[in-house]
Amino acid sequence: MKAVVVETYTDIEQVALQDIAVPPLPPGSVRVRVRAVGIGFVDGLKVQGRYQTKDPLPFIPGTEFAGEIDAAADDVAAYQPGMAVMGMTRSGALAEYVVVPADAVTPLPDGVSPEVGAGFRANYLTAHYALTERARLAAGEQLLVLGAAGGVGSAAIQLGKILGARVIAAASTAAKRDFAVGLGADAAIDYTRTDWRDELKALTDGHGCDVIIDPVGGPVSIEAFRSIAWNGRHVVVGFAAGSIPALPFNLPLLKGGVLTGVDLAQVPRREPEAYRRVNAELFRLLSEGRLQPPVGQVYDLADFREAFRTLAGREALGKVVVRVTA
Repeated sequence: MKAVVVETYTDIEQVALQDIAVPPLPPGSVRVRVRAVGIGFVDGLKVQGRYQTKDPLPFIPGTEFAGEIDAAADDVAAYQPGMAVMGMTRSGALAEYVVVPADAVTPLPDGVSPEVGAGFRANYLTAHYALTERARLAAGEQLLVLGAAGGVGSAAIQLGKILGARVIAAASTAAKRDFAVGLGADAAIDYTRTDWRDELKALTDGHGCDVIIDPVGGPVSIEAFRSIAWNGRHVVVGFAAGSIPALPFNLPLLKGGVLTGVDLAQVPRREPEAYRRVNAELFRLLSEGRLQPPVGQVYDLADFREAFRTLAGREALGKVVVRVTA
């Protein structure tokens, strides 16, 4: 089978598409013929060995996927060959076949394409958990979404509206702001402008932001926290800007604000009930058609490097997807 194989932590330009053996099928697992893989900012960090945890070399990147069951182990009765599924794994998805434990996949809802299924779980789980379990977002509150055109940002906009918030999208280009408004944001601001906090203050009638979803990091995170409402909640999701900000401790004191964070990889182990609850709610919303995950750029497997370049250049609108097989 063809697979993207990382043999040493390096830039994506040095990573090759290789022909390797189809993985075996241990007990309790399924083998999925991969149709599409969702690529996130974390995938690029893993390739370079810059993520918080390192995958043992060699490894195949890719955590989110959708496709069909190719085979199931003898002790797995819930899945049969040909069933359409979507799933998540630590790594290994950027290949024609991936083997995962049976509980790592979920049936793909009717009418949902592999491209949508491959880009759904990580971003929407992160955003939903951040908004409900961490921020306790309430109807009528002011929600600021940084990096609003990205995967987590676009998910937070849609879920924020479903939860009844007034959503303000912050993005760096006019195209990204238009994209965010198209997803349902009530307003959009350019956080690269020096006076963007003044505009935010006017948009919230001086109240500030009750909840901030922050997958960006860097200096804009500090500026956003300075605009938080009393008893506001700033949820750290990632650092797409490439730098980790240092928050002056006097700001939470003066603002009465809370800084918290989400590491989705730890949630299933540390909060299994919350994970199951959020997962079930998301799949209900997806199955009912209330969520319309935006698929941005789609690349063929041979062009996988371009997908990573798009993310590294912060050019993505919605989820970046690699189509493995048509």
